[in-house]
Amino acid sequence: VTGEAEYADDIQMPPNGLHAALVLSRKPHARILAIDDSGARSSPGFVDLFLAKDVPCDNKIGPVVADEELFAVEYVTCVGQVIGVVVADTHENAKIAARKVHVEYEELPAILSIQDAINAGSFHPNSEKCLSKGDVDHCFQSGQCDRIIEGEVQIGGQEHFYLEPHTSLIWTVDGGNEVHMISSTQAPQKHQKYVSHVLGLPMSKVVCKTKRIGGGFGGKETRSAFIAAAASVPSYLLNRPVKITLDRDVDMMITGQRHSFLGKYKVGFTNEGRVLALDLEIYNNGGNSLDLSLAVLERAMFHSDNVYEIPNIRIMGRVCFTNFPSNTAFRGFGGPQGMLITENWIQRIAVELKMSPEEIREINFQSEGSVLHYGQKVQHCTLAQLWNELKLSCDFVKSREEVDQFNGHNRWRKRGIAMVPTKFGISFTTKLMNQAGALVHVYTDGTVLVTHGGVEMGQGLHTKVAQIAASAFNIPLSSVFISDTSTDKVPNSSPTAASASSDMYGAAVLDACEQILERMKPIASRHNFNSFAELAIACYAERIDLSAHGFYITPDIGFDWTTGKGIPFRYFTYGAAFAEVEIDTLTGDFHTRVANIFLDLGYSLNPAIDVGQIEGAFIQGLGWVALEELKWGDGAHKWIPSGCLYTCGPGAYKIPSINDVPLKFNVSLLKGHPNVKAIHSSKAVGEPPFFLASAAFFAIKDAIRAARVEMGCNDWFPLDSPATPERIRMACLDEFTSSFVNSDFHPKLSV
Repeated sequence: VTGEAEYADDIQMPPNGLHAALVLSRKPHARILAIDDSGARSSPGFVDLFLAKDVPCDNKIGPVVADEELFAVEYVTCVGQVIGVVVADTHENAKIAARKVHVEYEELPAILSIQDAINAGSFHPNSEKCLSKGDVDHCFQSGQCDRIIEGEVQIGGQEHFYLEPHTSLIWTVDGGNEVHMISSTQAPQKHQKYVSHVLGLPMSKVVCKTKRIGGGFGGKETRSAFIAAAASVPSYLLNRPVKITLDRDVDMMITGQRHSFLGKYKVGFTNEGRVLALDLEIYNNGGNSLDLSLAVLERAMFHSDNVYEIPNIRIMGRVCFTNFPSNTAFRGFGGPQGMLITENWIQRIAVELKMSPEEIREINFQSEGSVLHYGQKVQHCTLAQLWNELKLSCDFVKSREEVDQFNGHNRWRKRGIAMVPTKFGISFTTKLMNQAGALVHVYTDGTVLVTHGGVEMGQGLHTKVAQIAASAFNIPLSSVFISDTSTDKVPNSSPTAASASSDMYGAAVLDACEQILERMKPIASRHNFNSFAELAIACYAERIDLSAHGFYITPDIGFDWTTGKGIPFRYFTYGAAFAEVEIDTLTGDFHTRVANIFLDLGYSLNPAIDVGQIEGAFIQGLGWVALEELKWGDGAHKWIPSGCLYTCGPGAYKIPSINDVPLKFNVSLLKGHPNVKAIHSSKAVGEPPFFLASAAFFAIKDAIRAARVEMGCNDWFPLDSPATPERIRMACLDEFTSSFVNSDFHPKLSV
């Protein structure tokens, strides 16, 4: 990773430093009978092996519920579970020694899919949730619905594929009395908490620092902490620095992905296309520990209406316990999965009624004052304006005609188009996490040092925060410096996640700046200073405190799961996207010809950063819906060893490349709609655009439909996500496929 910017793995190892490698389970579910470390001990450069019995304090960990073991004691519940940690003189020697630790197992039955979990009743405890509005059963039985459809939607997972893998460098200070670490994490406070818990040290003696990380996307919110905790054991016990850096294949195998989902829907609607009732069951694949899976499920349930007015709605959700590594946060945090299930049945209604999906969407849009299924009222809704501007920009009617004309003239190449809207709720759904701190120092040369609890991971957070401080003091941006994120500067910080960091840390920094400005005011009013530095010197001469701690809490939010009602979100970020794709029906290959995106970001803090975030989110979303497929050793893939991840590197796992960028790619921000509920009238941008890539997914489906119509097949058909070339090819019915598959065939998927 060495370039201009320094990352955790670039930091020079101290001369007595050691490298750590994890000893991992090779079975999805088994009892550990014996551990033979003789091969490892004779391995070159080997220093020591640490197991559960060596943990100084508590071996039980977990971000919400302590249902994980740092090192497995008697049972392993997934391939890749940590059994111990080896330290050696080099990274390679540590890995070689770890592989020589021989573990004897007694294999036990494993649960390897959501359906397996449902059949076996295998759910995480207390993970059942329900949201409802109106009377669903009465609506279905009363004859109000002209039609009722039922179906299932399967949604595959997704690997984060941050460019910098998990890394931590840990060392002791003051003869082992304190522990310091530099980690690649979105949550330094979680590292501090885990390490203090495992070692039995007070949190005040454990410091975690993060300068910047090479991408996170949610994958470094909780799943980085157990890796740091594992490496802290040898560092503390040997009183030597220890570095752990995961290789890409190990990183992909053990640190969890986006949750795969299964949705079972029953929808009632009128012949005009108005949706009257939705009965939905959703399940997510939590893996072998709860981690954040319940919060992910909750957000999926909150977003299961997308932008549609549904008078009667009931959503039941469960988190499945399976024998896979624990799945975790990923950009969108369940929201995209909830909305993708919705858009699937919206598209199916369109087929049933022989209308366009865009018409069905428009008929059912929520509007100002709509009351959502969890009791929150829609305010400052910009959906209609966005939708209409997008329609104008892509000339939808003309595009439809041109695509139909192209399809009429081409047998083996087909084009499709789609327009998809989104709304994304901004706030952590766990109320206590919506708080932020910052520390601002003004120096006598007029420069400003800012430290806040947020982590810079390429999303431009530090730039936005520096802008806010510079504008508050009316000084150049170059006069503001943002220091490392560190637990000894700003305590108890929430993870940098949920798209809310610019809102929260920006407001906390502004609070600190305003405190300092208030103290400066009497001095500033006495004299006309030529520069901010002169003012700072004058204030210092008058013994005025030029340092302040700022704090912000997101106001007017709170949700009660016992009543299923409340205000979980401060506001919504709205967006809409149009996509046109072209597919090759013989190979299933596709490319996105056009993507037009409109997003309402209020008055953007930094349009250049925000447009970059939108483009990045769209491409990452395109990977999720059409390119990236995780293949696990499960019932659908008997050829892969049970519970193992086959796609554990870029050789087998296809992330988007430069060729996947739409040929015409336009991003527009809605003008003239300030957001009264966030700093400087801006809106959050990180996660909301991610789901808009589903426009490409439904455009692919539209192109497949054109191919099927030529074979006389007009019925609705299922298309699982990701719509990989294999899935596209098999869905395009023709004389080649008809001899061995029927019209509702869809290839198996690891969910």
